[in-house]
Amino acid sequence: MIKQTTEQKGSLLLYLIIVTAVFTMVMFPVVSVFTGKIQLLRLSIEKEKAMQIADAGINYYQWHLAHFPNDYKDGTGASGPYVHDYVDFDTQKNVGKFSLTITPPLTGSTIVTIQSTGWTNENPNITRTITVKYGIQSLAKYSILNNGPVWIYYSPQIFSGQVHSNNGVRFDVIGNAPIFSAKSTYTCPSWQECPSETEPGVWGSGNPSFWQFPVPAVDFSAFTSNLASIKSLAQSGGIYLPPSNAQGYSLVFNNSGSVSVYKVTSLLSNPTGWTYDVDMNWVAKNQYTDYSERTFQYEVSVPSNGAIYIEDNIWVEGVVNGRVTVAAAQLPYNPATAPTIYIPHSIVYSAKDGTCVLGLIGQKDIIPTYHADSNLEVDAAVISQNSSFQFFDYPGNIKDSISIYGAIIEFGWWFDNFVWTSGINNNVLAGYTNSYYNYDSNLLYGPPPSFPLSSSGYQLINWTSN
Repeated sequence: MIKQTTEQKGSLLLYLIIVTAVFTMVMFPVVSVFTGKIQLLRLSIEKEKAMQIADAGINYYQWHLAHFPNDYKDGTGASGPYVHDYVDFDTQKNVGKFSLTITPPLTGSTIVTIQSTGWTNENPNITRTITVKYGIQSLAKYSILNNGPVWIYYSPQIFSGQVHSNNGVRFDVIGNAPIFSAKSTYTCPSWQECPSETEPGVWGSGNPSFWQFPVPAVDFSAFTSNLASIKSLAQSGGIYLPPSNAQGYSLVFNNSGSVSVYKVTSLLSNPTGWTYDVDMNWVAKNQYTDYSERTFQYEVSVPSNGAIYIEDNIWVEGVVNGRVTVAAAQLPYNPATAPTIYIPHSIVYSAKDGTCVLGLIGQKDIIPTYHADSNLEVDAAVISQNSSFQFFDYPGNIKDSISIYGAIIEFGWWFDNFVWTSGINNNVLAGYTNSYYNYDSNLLYGPPPSFPLSSSGYQLINWTSN
């Protein structure tokens, strides 16, 4: 046996110390990095758990809005935030919480903002927040919405916005949005100059890639509830005008954000006008459409709830600064007494950025008058519940141009309702030689107050997280 000397043992110990020191120096940063990665992984897991809990809060309130679309206080009637326990589905254990902050829509908007912050019970200081915006699309998502047949042909080359008909659509221009029909096929009326008696729900020389049919029909009778709502709002904080016992009322909107109210006492004469009714019967319109004399009643700010309800004929013009809906109706509907909305001069927005919006809702016709401006602009979302938005055929009464910025919803037919042409060479016989339609995209989620909404419910608009 070879015995190690004290000197050899000392050298070995020194060697081991050196090796250990080197190993420690090398492994310490490795272990430190590994430990940091473990901590980072744990932090990521906790953040992901918090994110999942926050997302559960969003899903919960989406469900809540589906069942209670006008409740922005979590069923409590009190101000938030609203804190809920989060129970794991598999273990049925309370593993965290989420806190909800709900921002209701502004007047005239359908957009609700939901902010959900989530955390676990084990690490309440680690939180994640999700913010989403949901909105209900208004019926003003359509550039043109009709109950009757539609033929779009006499218009600019590109037609802007969606089109929907509960009947059939002949579309002969270039579109940039979906064209809908509630019919798979329909009996094509003669005025659409159809090659056969029965045509597909949408047909024509336009681009078929945008055509969709059949789709669910839009219920025009449901607009009555909107009229009743506007009347109630007008009587409780808006502007309500009963029958005038004269010719009706004149509303002049002012750029200052007010509206001047006049009582119309006499009318200008005009010849008989002609048009097709909703059943495509050629009918005479023996009515005077322009005011002659009117008496000033008062000037008032556009109401904060945006509701103006008038139980008489009305004339609307001016510059709209604010968000307002004007309804002309008498409930229940009677075709013999239903009022008409007349447009004698341009009605325009102070700004076309969504802050200014006008809804015109009438039970009967909405018409530019016989003496209306030769160059007329109408900035509005228009509803004619039982008739049409149109210019009557006054032979020889030829005007230059009409520009629509907004949306058109009407019960009757559509084939450029503001011009009358010969059937041979399309020479203009009456109405506006040039028609321009520009869809106001701000109306999609920011319609006029109490304007009809689509039946699709809330839809996700925007999603962000921290």
